[in-house]
Amino acid sequence: MEKLPAQRLRWGILSTARIGLNAVIPALQASNHADVVAISSRNAEHAAQIGAKLDIPQTYGSYEALLADPKVDVVYNPLPNHLHLPLTLAALAAGKHVLCEKPLTLSAEEVVLLAEAVTEFPKLKVMEAFMYRFHPQWEQVQNWISAGEIGRVQSIRSVFTYFNDDPANIRNGNLPGGGGLLDVGCYCISVTRWLMGREPKRIMGLVENDPVFGVDRLVTALMDFDGVQASFVCGTQTEHQQMVEVIGTAGRILVETPFFQPNHGPAKLTLIKEGHAVVWESKPINIYVQMCEAFTAAILGSKPIPIPLVDSLANMRTIDAIIASHEQGKWVEILESESD
Repeated sequence: MEKLPAQRLRWGILSTARIGLNAVIPALQASNHADVVAISSRNAEHAAQIGAKLDIPQTYGSYEALLADPKVDVVYNPLPNHLHLPLTLAALAAGKHVLCEKPLTLSAEEVVLLAEAVTEFPKLKVMEAFMYRFHPQWEQVQNWISAGEIGRVQSIRSVFTYFNDDPANIRNGNLPGGGGLLDVGCYCISVTRWLMGREPKRIMGLVENDPVFGVDRLVTALMDFDGVQASFVCGTQTEHQQMVEVIGTAGRILVETPFFQPNHGPAKLTLIKEGHAVVWESKPINIYVQMCEAFTAAILGSKPIPIPLVDSLANMRTIDAIIASHEQGKWVEILESESD
């Protein structure tokens, strides 16, 4: 990574969501170019308690108050999914850069609205927080593929599941944006598209909704990449698993912890070919720190962000197509013009 200016960015955190408290705030506080200066909650007392605990000097009892703070340069938005778009738009209007949790919005149409808004603020940057992309294991995967170690790629399959039937959990609630497809299925889609370097031509989706919660609890999808077949399973009431496998004509690559590593431990890859296995293991690494540093570099270095909005739009179009396929009971094509 290039040497950055000595300038430090001042971050404000929208909400006291666990992902922020447990992962992103510690990552920012470990960064050489970030200061977490403010945090907000709808409960002012709770915000004050969290601020004192995490050594964050300014706390607010509303999101709007934090956005109005001129001392905040960048906002991290880990709010419930249906608030990603409105609060990101509000942050832009307040002159803040935004790192927003996935999914960036609830639909491709909303990503288009956000992209149009961003053009009005050419000095500000917005990025979807797909932290997994910043782990060095993916460089090794891509190196093996490029070197022809597994021959021609024929198929990619992935799984991301966990068990959570808590009716009080927001993913199971009656707010828009719940369910597993937007929570973890988006990772499977993102990594497949990223490894392929292009968009699927058509999609087939099968969705099982929880009869009580009304949100998807199990999704299986097929993605046709015009010669490469890809599939994934995501679920919220299933035994925990995460896995990506890239299968070729001469071998395959197994990625054991593709999306996150427990306690930031080492990641392990296995290249299997001709009956032999080659194991590659990374050093322990905090991918949240890597993500925050990369976004900081884009802001301070005036470079394109690592995950541009066009990528987020393509990911959401695929999610929309899976839902449409399930509803229509057939393959849904993604037009080439929509994938640019």
